[in-house]
Amino acid sequence: MTFLRSLTFSAGMLVTIIAYGALVPLVALLPFARRYAFTRHWARTNLRWLEFTCGVRYRMVGQENLPQQPVVVLSKHQSTWETLVFQEIFPPLVWVMKRELLWLPLFGWGLALGRPIAIDRGAGRRAMEQMLSQGQHRLDDGLWVVIFPEGTRMPPGRRGRYRPGGALLAARAGVPVLPVAHNAGELWGKRRFLKRPGTITVAIGPVIETADRDPAAVLSDAENWIESMQERLDNTALSR
Repeated sequence: MTFLRSLTFSAGMLVTIIAYGALVPLVALLPFARRYAFTRHWARTNLRWLEFTCGVRYRMVGQENLPQQPVVVLSKHQSTWETLVFQEIFPPLVWVMKRELLWLPLFGWGLALGRPIAIDRGAGRRAMEQMLSQGQHRLDDGLWVVIFPEGTRMPPGRRGRYRPGGALLAARAGVPVLPVAHNAGELWGKRRFLKRPGTITVAIGPVIETADRDPAAVLSDAENWIESMQERLDNTALSR
């Protein structure tokens, strides 16, 4: 049954990618706010479809920590799922991502609508400078910037090396960091076809101020909060 449910979800998601992707050339002519509404609608459609077909739901804790101002979100990355739900629970945002994702037919074209910060990971210092410059512009425009500091999806219970770019961007731009943890990987794992039913918890931490602080200290605070919360989430049985 789990396989059939997962197959149904994947088929439906593919249909939405094709249908929405076909509209990208027209939507690309619209102002950013309209383009973002289009991509957010796609994300919400697939979240509802995931709930209907696979029984994957979510709950949030720490909503009171959501600020009114633009922030740099530093989040755990376990699954494709959080790239959908962040578009639903956060204000308009942009992603820091590897530029190769924009080359994907249809899906990549949709990503391009959202003014992403697409970097060449092999460019070294130039990639960092590009991220800092474009990130500053996005924040100045009132957009949130989402960065996965470990740089890739990590299985539940695993920790990667936290990279300094997000904390450095926040410190230079004078905006807070918002730490986020979740256990999506328990239900929708990295490169896993099967989606298990249950409820994912998204935990929003208190903002971490960056004014007059060393970015390394900011990153350390974010990492400590994320990983301590992650341990609690990973040790909590998911509701069925």
